[in-house]
Amino acid sequence: MKTNFAGLGVALVTPFDSSLLVDFDSLGRVIEHVVGGGVDYVVALGTTAETPTLSHSERAAVKDFIRERVNGRVPVVLGMGGNDTAKLCDELRGLDASGFAAVLSVAPYYNKPNQEGLYRHYKAVAEASPLPVILYNIPGRTGVNMTAETTLRIARECPGVIGMKEASGDLEQMRKIVEGAPEGFVVVSGDDAMTVPLMKIGGHGVISVMANAFPAEMARVVAGEADAWEKLDRICPLLFVEGNPTGIKCVLSVQGICGDGVRLPLVAASATLRSLIETEL
Repeated sequence: MKTNFAGLGVALVTPFDSSLLVDFDSLGRVIEHVVGGGVDYVVALGTTAETPTLSHSERAAVKDFIRERVNGRVPVVLGMGGNDTAKLCDELRGLDASGFAAVLSVAPYYNKPNQEGLYRHYKAVAEASPLPVILYNIPGRTGVNMTAETTLRIARECPGVIGMKEASGDLEQMRKIVEGAPEGFVVVSGDDAMTVPLMKIGGHGVISVMANAFPAEMARVVAGEADAWEKLDRICPLLFVEGNPTGIKCVLSVQGICGDGVRLPLVAASATLRSLIETEL
């Protein structure tokens, strides 16, 4: 089984029913859709899963459901991040890691630590985690960019860190990471639209939002098929114009896989966006 997390990962959504309770039947359909569509691994409880608005008990139930439903067919990466390093490390030390292959940990948000703070945070996380750690840099959400130099310092000095989900949008920064990374360190895109440019400079794949709806198509993109992205290029911006996962849930709703409900402060896709998505599909 794949364990180095190159290739196609999917950041799973959390479907809700009409009362905005977790819809496990629909979550099962999403899992079967993406696993059957050829993803290499799935990410449970990332930010696309609306984890900030799930209760502790809901997160536990979703985590257990995904682990059991996937049932070893592909690796499962568990999203575990936070802006309180001590609390996050306590959670990692208490984690039942059975059935999971790695942890995806987003950079601390809102606090805006400097580069030394980011290094020390991830050093502590790597030491506390019972699983390999994948870094996640997304400055548009966290308010701070983890530089190539800091990423490479962590990669070299923290043996438990095995890769990076990069969503800075800065291709030159990505190039520095790819070229300077130690052997075996994977660099994947955190932005669907950057998958092809990153792979052209030596990146290793993507943790995709689009693959919730288009797993087979995204698998062809990651496989390097020349015209594969052209089929997705027009719909990709529609997935994010009103926020994530609003767009992808709208697509999944049109496809009949799950509902389009999201929890506040997010709101469901507008009628205009839904019409554009229906037309494009």
